[in-house]
Amino acid sequence: MQINIQQRDGATVAEVLIPRLDASMASSFKNELLEIIKNGVTKLVLDLSAVAFIDSSGLGALVSILKAMNGKGSISIAGANSTVMGLFKLTSMDRVFSIHATVDAALAS
Repeated sequence: MQINIQQRDGATVAEVLIPRLDASMASSFKNELLEIIKNGVTKLVLDLSAVAFIDSSGLGALVSILKAMNGKGSISIAGANSTVMGLFKLTSMDRVFSIHATVDAALAS
């Protein structure tokens, strides 16, 4: 799994460096991020600017990660393209996740 993790402005920024977050990648993606939040992360920004496509498995992984935070943190989505945004809107997940055009905008919120 290719995820670049960095700390910025009191948040953990996870830059997802795969073009597709689908059934073939969802499990390893979820497991890697679950390890990160086990370390006490309360503000997670997912930079999806390199992700061209997410399917229901990828979206399910995001929901699982949010549930694992047990209400003790937040996940912001940054840099999602129009295809990815379409899935978030179609499934009403744009109401569950805080979505921003850029990582900087997500960090400022």
